[in-house]
Amino acid sequence: MELDLTGRRVLVTGAGQGVGLAIAEAFAGAGATVVVNDLDPARTQAAVERIAAGGGRATASAFDVTDPVAVADAVAACGPVDVLVNNAGNAGAEGFGGRGPFAESDPQDWEPFIRVNLYGAMHCSRAVLPGMIESGWGRLITIVSDAGRIGDPGSAAYSAAKAGSAGLTRALARENGRFGITANNLSLGTMRTDATEALWSEPDSDRARQILRNYAIRRPGDPGDAGAVAVFLATEHASWITGQTLPLNGGYSFAL
Repeated sequence: MELDLTGRRVLVTGAGQGVGLAIAEAFAGAGATVVVNDLDPARTQAAVERIAAGGGRATASAFDVTDPVAVADAVAACGPVDVLVNNAGNAGAEGFGGRGPFAESDPQDWEPFIRVNLYGAMHCSRAVLPGMIESGWGRLITIVSDAGRIGDPGSAAYSAAKAGSAGLTRALARENGRFGITANNLSLGTMRTDATEALWSEPDSDRARQILRNYAIRRPGDPGDAGAVAVFLATEHASWITGQTLPLNGGYSFAL
């Protein structure tokens, strides 16, 4: 199966590190020109240089996905986007509120989750859709979480925001399929990234074993796992897949 995206321009948000960087590298490896977004300009440029060192084509575009004007300006500057990967999430520009029971939460702590994970996906999708509709082809891929698919105690605001972005994807799939545009979610389980490396560096610790006990495949996800599936969803091989949420979670939860 050939996964060739030569000639396509792909915008990956939150691609300066972790899962986003792996997705950007995977698209570059498939021949696409990747627009690397991150909130941190230095991190964005470092990712571009890393992709270029591997023989890929990439440009830097540092902006805040929660700012609709900045998003629109960045998309206009980079040119028509064929594939959007809404990956930016988690802490975002202003950081998280802490974990804990929703009944004890402060509404102010909900905002970072909603602004980045939901509004960020909305702003970016809105910015690229007119160009996709005009060209008659496009791919929208949103990275969500099993927290949004099945719920995560102690993270109600995050779960709600991720579930909201998944619902956005389904609506966009119905609205835009007639224009040759597909929209799908990729739902991740626990991933091994720099942010979680302290945990996985001791795989036999009680905490690591407790987490992995919930996974049929007893390991955390690798960012490269997400990159491979995202590239597949952008190719013609997946042209009749739309409105779906594909779990990539090592068997943490199952889908029919």
